[in-house]
Amino acid sequence: MSANRSLLRLLGRLMTKFPPIRSIIDNAARIEDRVRLTRVSTVRRRGHVTIVEPYTAYGSTSWVRVLARVQIVPPPGRRLRVFARRRESERRVRGWRSFTRISVGRVPATVIIDGVRHRVTADRGGVIDVNLPANLAPGWREISFESFDGRITQAPAFIVDDAQRTGLVSDIDDTVMVTALPRPLLAAWNTFVLDEHARTPTPGMNVFYDRLLRTLGYESAPTLYLSTGPWNVAPTLARFLGRNLYPAGPLLLTDWGPTPNRFFRSGFDHKVANLERLAREFPHIRWVLVGDDGQHDEEIYGRFATAHPENVLAIAIRELSTSEAVLAGGRVASSKWQADSGVPWVYGPDGAALAARLHEAGILQESAERSRAETLLTEYREEVAERDEFIRTDGRAGDLEDDETPALREH
Repeated sequence: MSANRSLLRLLGRLMTKFPPIRSIIDNAARIEDRVRLTRVSTVRRRGHVTIVEPYTAYGSTSWVRVLARVQIVPPPGRRLRVFARRRESERRVRGWRSFTRISVGRVPATVIIDGVRHRVTADRGGVIDVNLPANLAPGWREISFESFDGRITQAPAFIVDDAQRTGLVSDIDDTVMVTALPRPLLAAWNTFVLDEHARTPTPGMNVFYDRLLRTLGYESAPTLYLSTGPWNVAPTLARFLGRNLYPAGPLLLTDWGPTPNRFFRSGFDHKVANLERLAREFPHIRWVLVGDDGQHDEEIYGRFATAHPENVLAIAIRELSTSEAVLAGGRVASSKWQADSGVPWVYGPDGAALAARLHEAGILQESAERSRAETLLTEYREEVAERDEFIRTDGRAGDLEDDETPALREH
């Protein structure tokens, strides 16, 4: 399966060099830019303004990776009036609404970090993704953005302590969120149709991450969510993670639509590039990489662990059910990557199983409080079992006495 997918990726790259296909791709990117420019010009005449939609940033004490997207929206007064006219039942957030917003490419914006202003420029899709110098203390901090029209927005930024040595990188689809859809339909359904409140969390994964971070460093270990989803759904994913009590952390997503080189951006290349970037940014951190066995996670993590064993603490793979695996396109054989990587691999169908495997591997350490709580729970269950057994035994004895009493009275 892995060889077939590698062959398909190679075939796809070769096809993009074929002149007719090359021409179609170039025209698709130009058409997208032209449509976006026309939409921007139209709404600007209606008084719409640019605003920077900020996403959670991360960095060290000397730099910050800033993540945001420049969009054009109605002026504040009009937005409030439109929102006030909506009925409460209409405020459910469908994914398609995220794609009705207009991004603005190649426009300047200002990032304010601890009072220092940095001038940046968005890419052709309106995305801002840049590392900027900073001097910040470890922990959660706040940075600000100022759009071309002077609108101010803020975003949290997690600053990693220079002494931190471990962290968590997690996939989203089929890892922290159950999708159970064929991959060709997955993006369309989750992105355009599904209400954000209807998304289902994977059983036990939030508790697993909580326990894992207590071992890695509850307040100091970085948590990053690496997904092939588009930036359009970043607010929806952030609300889903927060509502289901997953650890807060930056989302590393990709842009939507055609590029000068492809019809759609490669999710595989996106994940590989971001893992390589993390290895350069945090050469001293060893990551626990969490994904699923439905698509490319095992190959991506295996390749990364083989190239950077010093940056991988362990790899945890959620095993999809048979139906999930069929819908996801089958499982990928990972024996090669396990043998070559030289790091611990664990498998399990849910968070509880993965936690147990990492505990057996000596990576997940139980806290004294949790161990004491589990001991008390075990003792309580034993006492309940003994009491139930005593009641059943005593009840049978009482029944025998009742049965024997009439006979004794006859004698």
